[in-house]
Amino acid sequence: MARHIVCLTFDFDAISGFVARGQMTPSWLSRGEFGPRVGAPRLLALLKKHDIRSTWFVPGHTIETFPEAVERVADSGHEIAHHGWTHRPPASLTREQEEGELVRANEAIFGLTGQHARGYRSPSWDLSPHSIGLLLKHGFLYDSSMMGDDYTPYRARGHDAIELERPAVLGAETALVEMPIHWSTDDSPHFEFVRTEATVRQGLKRAGAVLENWVNDFLYMREVVDWGVLTYTCHPFISGRGHRIVMLERLIGALKGHGAAFQRMDETAAEFLRRSAPPATARAATP
Repeated sequence: MARHIVCLTFDFDAISGFVARGQMTPSWLSRGEFGPRVGAPRLLALLKKHDIRSTWFVPGHTIETFPEAVERVADSGHEIAHHGWTHRPPASLTREQEEGELVRANEAIFGLTGQHARGYRSPSWDLSPHSIGLLLKHGFLYDSSMMGDDYTPYRARGHDAIELERPAVLGAETALVEMPIHWSTDDSPHFEFVRTEATVRQGLKRAGAVLENWVNDFLYMREVVDWGVLTYTCHPFISGRGHRIVMLERLIGALKGHGAAFQRMDETAAEFLRRSAPPATARAATP
């Protein structure tokens, strides 16, 4: 029986991403504060209206800075997943720093929900060579930081050996489920205007054009796989703006009309495991 799942996910960064990049002036921080103050309540109301349970990746910094806002997410039945403690990419940390962030944020999640996170998404989607091993060590079910597929979860590999002038040797598949993502189904590259002294990212795309792309991604999934998962990534301080809320509601309506099943990511990763074979062995890539 065909089944096509949509995971609506929200990276609840609040001000943590700006702090991690050293953007600590009042104007920068106010952009992030829009998330817990305005965007998250609007998104929660939208999800409640359509009876959708979603997954929120929340940095420990957000939990400890805006506890009431994150508590409302959890109380509404949405999954609270791990997004670091600071918003620093794991690839920029030592192994000890990365593990410290895993533990610290997981304790914050436990204090809020009574259980540790089952899922993880790395800040800036940039895992380190240590990340997979650490996630397995700390009992995570899934990661959602990589882009090796679009509609089919897969098992994350450990211990790839990558050298510039040699064929890649791909490590063994692990028990960790990878729930793939992509920038094309993330609101930030499309919508967020960023101007620094060195760069300008224009963003500010027409919501209708993004909506058309996002619906077409789902329609193509229906054509090419019988069982598939499509993940959309939004940020409350970005998608909580009025015309983007309207876009998300139209997206939900269109996908429901085409038979989408909306589901939390932890439930979807568990469903994938019920359908999948055990991890394969390590293999070397051909030149």
